[in-house]
Formats: sequence, structure tokens, C-alpha cells
Amino acid sequence: MTHFHSFTFTLFTIFGLLFLARADSPISPGFPYGSKKVRGVNLGGWLVLEPWITPSLFDNTGNTAIIDEWTFCQFQPRPVAQSMLQNHWSTFYTEADFAAIAAAGLNHVRLPIGYWAFDVGPGEPYIQGQLPYLQKAVTWAGNHGLKLIVDLHGAPGSQNGFDNSGHHVSFPQWHSNSTNIARTNTVIKTLANMFKTNTNVVTAITPLNEPASFYGNAILTAARQFWYDSYGNIRFPFGTSQESNTIVMIGDAMQPLSYWNGFMTAPRYQGVAMDTHIYQVFSNGDAANSQQGHINSACARGNELAAFDLWTIVGEWTPATTDCAKYVNGRGMGARYDGTFPGSSYVGSCAGKSGAASSFSSSYKTFLRQYWEAQTITYEKGEGWIQWTWKTQAGAGEEWSYQAGLQYGWIPQNPTSRQFPNICG
Repeated sequence: MTHFHSFTFTLFTIFGLLFLARADSPISPGFPYGSKKVRGVNLGGWLVLEPWITPSLFDNTGNTAIIDEWTFCQFQPRPVAQSMLQNHWSTFYTEADFAAIAAAGLNHVRLPIGYWAFDVGPGEPYIQGQLPYLQKAVTWAGNHGLKLIVDLHGAPGSQNGFDNSGHHVSFPQWHSNSTNIARTNTVIKTLANMFKTNTNVVTAITPLNEPASFYGNAILTAARQFWYDSYGNIRFPFGTSQESNTIVMIGDAMQPLSYWNGFMTAPRYQGVAMDTHIYQVFSNGDAANSQQGHINSACARGNELAAFDLWTIVGEWTPATTDCAKYVNGRGMGARYDGTFPGSSYVGSCAGKSGAASSFSSSYKTFLRQYWEAQTITYEKGEGWIQWTWKTQAGAGEEWSYQAGLQYGWIPQNPTSRQFPNICG
């Protein structure tokens, strides 16, 4: 008797050649996603500058027009900017941080990097030199048993207009220019090729951080197509039908998870994870919410995370409930919480809510612990979580800092230790 098996095949174009890929091809990720929980931190503000994470780096320029990495490179003499960047890259994160992250019981780091580490075009002021530090990070992660997710945090033209995309602009331009998208695809191919044989350490690539679809359908349409393109570029980096074991970590593009139901699911697509970011910080409603309200809102996310049809990782979140951290809304911008941000109204004083953790009251630290536990318990109903961020400059926005949380007790030395195991009821 002859047995026939039915298989789904997917067409991919790689280097102009058409390949048939069998959709049931096995993938062996470097981490058992779906059976073991992701617990990690972002290495924010290192290879992509963020004014609120290292405010002194910006304040020391003496130029208030320097608000992001673009203007950091544009409005200073190049040798000065180069020297400051090199010093920052070589000191802000070292192997000691990776050792401490592993010692805290974490298993992942997510490393933001900008397109300009690979490609600086005409008229772009960016300074290069990040790639040796990306390679160091991979080595250090491997040395300490950590899995590393490479996250393309900034794309040409900016995908969201935020300073953390490298270029703070009033409206994102990435999606509106086919050259921008083509350049981004080339960077993703480069990353996929760099790490295709090291998937035991670099388990996943996030092709683009936070494309801001709230600006309109054109960005969402571009992002959807970019996720498809990135799948081919990341999963098929060998120029043949051979597949890599690299996970493709697409993002929700600031849409609810329900929007993405059925998108890039098995069996046709293999090794796709969803990165969703959950913040209760950046709106007037968030600013006005009570402490219990913040906890309730976090707990309410569990069902959708558990039910979503891809591996779902909360790739950015924070125990912070205010936007009081200096420059967190942008250099020179105020805070919604104390009414100094345009269009906001006063909720309360930022005193004791941000800055140095040594200024936090015991009751505030207890709340941070409750809220941290509510979030980690909830996010582990999905595949897990990666907190933003491991550390800030001393005294800057330390309510966001995992390192400060460990030091001051609102984060446990073992991330599974609970003081409030029933916080979500």
C-alpha cells in the first residue's frame, strides 16, 4: 500500500531565486520557547543612546538641541562625539553586567542596536563603532549562559519618531520610502548571516522595534509586509532552502494582540514569536491611575497573553507607573504626572517617585514589588518577559532599573520568589 503525506509548501525569494520551503521543517531554537519561561532584561541606552537612561551624556554637551543620537553626532565636533561614544560603549556595559544578570536568575538579554551600526547614508551624521560591542555582548552572554535577542531599534527615516529610534522626528518616515525599507531589509540579512550558526546564544532577531502604527494604516501595512520579508531573511540566511534555527520575533506594531490573530502561524510559518510591549506610563489616563488600578490593569492582561496563537513575550515593560524620570518623554519635555508635559494636568509631585532609589519610601518600594510581581506573574501566562531596563546611570530613573530593584529590594534575587503570590487573585 502506498502512503501519501500532505505537506504545506511556502514560496520564498532569496537573492532573486525562488525556493520551496516545506512548512513542517523542524526548527531547534537555542532556548525551549513555549516550555520554559523567558525571564530577562533589556540592555537599554548602550548601543542606541537614550537621554533618560544616561542624562549626563546629554547634559555634558552643554547643548539643549542635542536630544537623540542623531543630534549627538550632528551638533558636536565629530572627534568629541566619537570620543564620548567610545567611552560610553566601553564602560556602560561590561562583562560584569552579564555575570550579574545571570546571577539574578535571568536567562535572556535583549540588545537594541540601530541600523547606523551597519549603514550610514549620505547626509546622516551617525558615528559607527557599535559592532565590536555587539560581538562582545554575544561572547559575554555565551560565557554566562544567557540567550541574546538582537533587536533592530532604529531604522532609516525612523519607524516611530521616538528618540529611541535614533532620530526624534515629528512624524516617522521609514514606511514612506522604499529605499528606507530596502536598507532595513539589508541590515536584517546581515544580522541573520552574522548569527545563523550561533543560535545557541543569539536565539532570536527582532527585525524592527515599535513601528508606530497609531500614526496610520500606511505604517501598519509596511510593517506587515516587513514581517513577511524578515521571515525569509532570518529563517533562510544560507542562500538555499536550508533553514536557520533563529527565531523571528515580530512586534505588535502598537496594535492589540487580537489584531494579529492568525498572522504568520504554524504550520506555514515556523519559529515566529510575538513581542508585545506593555507600559502604563505614557498617557494622561495612565498618569491618573491609582496604584491598585495599575496592578489591576496588569493582572487583566493574562488571558490574552495565554490565548494568543504565537509564542508571546512581553519584550518591554517596567515597574514604573509614572513618567517622572528625567527626559523619559524626551530631553526638555516634562512629565504628565506633575503636569509639566504639554496637554497634561497635575496628578501629584514627582518627588520620591523617580531619580535615585535611595530617596524612595518603604511604602513606595512595597508598591513597586507588588506591581513587579503582578506583571511577572501575568506575563508568564505567555512565554515570559524582558524588563526595560537592566540599569540606568546612577540616580537616573532608577524605578526602571532591574539592578536598582535588586539592590533596594523591590525585585527578588530569584525572579520566581513571590512575596505576593496571590496579587492577581
